[in-house]
Order: sequence, then structure tokens, then C-alpha cells
Amino acid sequence: MTTKKFKLGKKESNGLCRVIALRSFGCVAKGEVGGFVEKEANLSHENNAWVYGDARVYGDAWVSGDARVYGNAWVSKQKLIGGYFYHTKQKSEKIEIVETHDDGYETLCKEPKFAEEEKPLGKKVKIRLSDNQVVEGEIIE
Repeated sequence: MTTKKFKLGKKESNGLCRVIALRSFGCVAKGEVGGFVEKEANLSHENNAWVYGDARVYGDAWVSGDARVYGNAWVSKQKLIGGYFYHTKQKSEKIEIVETHDDGYETLCKEPKFAEEEKPLGKKVKIRLSDNQVVEGEIIE
């Protein structure tokens, strides 16, 4: 069983909580205060994943592996499992824009790694009911 590496601080007016390191790992020292998450499930307790500064991770986003989110990156949709995420970049860095939020901001990322989308469990089907209404479903074996 993995030992928790962070706890959530007090909920802020924006509904997010700062993360606080419970132990040292990677480049993070025990007691270090990190960025914001909506819930504990937004940040993995394994490996060296961390949210720094004022970065915000919320919704269905999940940061894991050795991914580091910092700057003003607002991550709300993707599961980030690796790479380096920036608000600004240096001229010498080759980075790409990654869509990870709803607010019209851009997230700049070097070597992004996203979790693979989950595959459906069964075969997708459409069924016509007796009143001619069509419903979609999935056949699970």
C-alpha cells in the first residue's frame, strides 16, 4: 500500500485546496505547500507527481507518474502522466500547446504524456424500443 505523500489544506473560496507534502519525494520537501487541487483524486500519491505554485488541477484531471504542473496551468480534463508543464517558456525550449482546460488559456508542455483513453467494456449497440424510441447501450459479457 502506498503511503500518502500529501494532504489537502483548507478549502479556498474558489473551491480548491492547496496540497501539503507529508513526506519528502523527488524535488519536494516534507511540509512544502504546493498548488491547488479540487480533490485528492486529482493528484497521485505514487511517484513524483506534484502541483507547484498557483497551478490548479480540478474536475476529472489526474496528475501522476513524474508529471509536474506549475506556473498558471489550469488542468481540468486530461490525465497527465508525465512531462513538464509551463505557463511561460524559454526561447531554447521546444514545447507544444496542450488543450487541458475550459477557460480559453493555453498550457505549454514539454514532452507531454497523457494516459490512454479507457476502452469501452463491451460492444456498443442501438436498440429500437416498441414506441420507436432509439436508445444506445453497451453489451457486456
